[in-house]
Amino acid sequence: MSIRRLPEDLINRIAAGEVVERPASALKELVENAIDAGAFRIDIKLAAGGIDGIEVTDDGCGMSAGDMALALERHATSKLPGDAIEEVETLGFRGEALPSIASVARMTIESRVRGADGWSRIVDSGRLEGEGPAALPPGTRIKVESLFARVPARRKFLRSARSEYAACIDVVKRLAMARPDIGFSLEHDGRRNLSVQPGEDRPARVAALTDRGLVENSVPIDYQRGNLRLGGVAGLPTFNRGIADHQFLFVNGRPVKDRLLIGAVRGAYQDLLARDRHPILALFIDIPGDEVDVNVHPAKTEVRFRDPGGIRGLIIGGLRHALDAAGHRSAQRPSAAALGNWQVDTGSRPSYSPSFPAAAPGQGSVWDNHQEYVPAPEARAEMASEAPPQAASYPLGVARGQVAATYIVAEAEDGLVIVDQHAAHERLVLERMRKAMANGGVARQALLLPEVVELDEVACDRLEARIAELAEMGLELERFGARAMLVRATPALLGNGNIQGLVTDLADEIAAYDEALSLKEKLDHVAATMACHGSVRAGRLLSVSEMNALLREMEVTPHSGQCNHGRPTWVKLGHGDIEKLFGRK
Repeated sequence: MSIRRLPEDLINRIAAGEVVERPASALKELVENAIDAGAFRIDIKLAAGGIDGIEVTDDGCGMSAGDMALALERHATSKLPGDAIEEVETLGFRGEALPSIASVARMTIESRVRGADGWSRIVDSGRLEGEGPAALPPGTRIKVESLFARVPARRKFLRSARSEYAACIDVVKRLAMARPDIGFSLEHDGRRNLSVQPGEDRPARVAALTDRGLVENSVPIDYQRGNLRLGGVAGLPTFNRGIADHQFLFVNGRPVKDRLLIGAVRGAYQDLLARDRHPILALFIDIPGDEVDVNVHPAKTEVRFRDPGGIRGLIIGGLRHALDAAGHRSAQRPSAAALGNWQVDTGSRPSYSPSFPAAAPGQGSVWDNHQEYVPAPEARAEMASEAPPQAASYPLGVARGQVAATYIVAEAEDGLVIVDQHAAHERLVLERMRKAMANGGVARQALLLPEVVELDEVACDRLEARIAELAEMGLELERFGARAMLVRATPALLGNGNIQGLVTDLADEIAAYDEALSLKEKLDHVAATMACHGSVRAGRLLSVSEMNALLREMEVTPHSGQCNHGRPTWVKLGHGDIEKLFGRK
């Protein structure tokens, strides 16, 4: 077969296949064009998830009739002032997206430059259908209808309108987060589903587009390393989701989806969250243009960094620095659902009668159908050796008791605090181990009689390969035959724990390691497993002094608001919530 030149309309369709995969792809290009045009407000309308119609209206600089004609030609752009493609600072190339979209849909462009008349141009599947004057305010309005109508092989691969709409709103959210100075609105099938006003600060904009509770349950990010800068907002570990659909990453204002960045986020939260939970966050990386390549993907959703390790370190360092500063904070979600589970007295009263001596034979009972009296349960109390501390002096209050030998009940100045003693102590032990490791190693406690732990040979091999690292954490192991390990010492912080369970769990943890994890991250996994075995277990009775000591240490320990698996270690029932329970408010 001889080589031939392809016709222009087929070239445009091939280009469209790279840029326009679905309605969300076309919408992304159009909204980015509006942003690059200097818009102050962008309004979007969708029909059937964008399959039947997309309309984007902006109040940007607009286009003249001549510019509009050029914008619909391939390889024409206003976004690259010179020939250095690596120096592009806009979100995309206007002249590339428009002809690609127009080749697979019916497109109507209406635009007006300030101080001039408006102009309209209609293109259907790459063919000009008409043009002429148009009446509209300064700016641009673009309508895309019947996407892939004449390309049935592409249209049949589109998903349902609901799925396509989900992809579209995700695109708009990411672009709206990147530009809180611009107002956005989105209507779907006549119903407005998104509206944010221009001029919002970054945390407020991110919260408006993700979860309103993020404002009160997040930490600000502002971290710099050399010529790299990381900003944004990150949710507390206890404020998490079951899927990673609320993680938004930006490089020089451009929304991206990059494996390196996602992996770095996972590394920063790896000992603060369970493996099946994900944080809510929006991170903005500012980096010199010559340090990143934004042209590695046709849709510019991926980037390539000159120094990937430096970027990973920036993200992990910035997130850990901000989360460390959060101290003992924990996500305090609205308690309406929990309050609804409290039992409220409906007015009925339990009936009982005191137990009287039995009546003499033949005299009948003193009471008929009486219920035998059962003494009320008694709470455990201790003699006070000194005056109890004032609740107002401490953020987590002072201990007033223990419930189910599992939860510490404390009184704070602004409410009632309930602490999960095992989860809290687990975090405290982990942070103590980290501090000890940073200061030269964890103190160990030699066993009077070494303990033998039997495992399969592969598990023993894994532990043997980590003997030196485990020794730094205070766990002294020795190979004892093919299928056993000898434990000679354990971390002093753990006390007299279950050695068999500890070593078995460590072998499993090492087996589950991701090869991509750094040595420090692997050691953190091991430390977290050790901390779980060395913490105060549920079911253990604590004295009041022990409870208060736990509360005081939580107040000064980083990340003590969540356990090593991302669950909250304490919750608070405010005075207002308590008053609602009793109908006082």
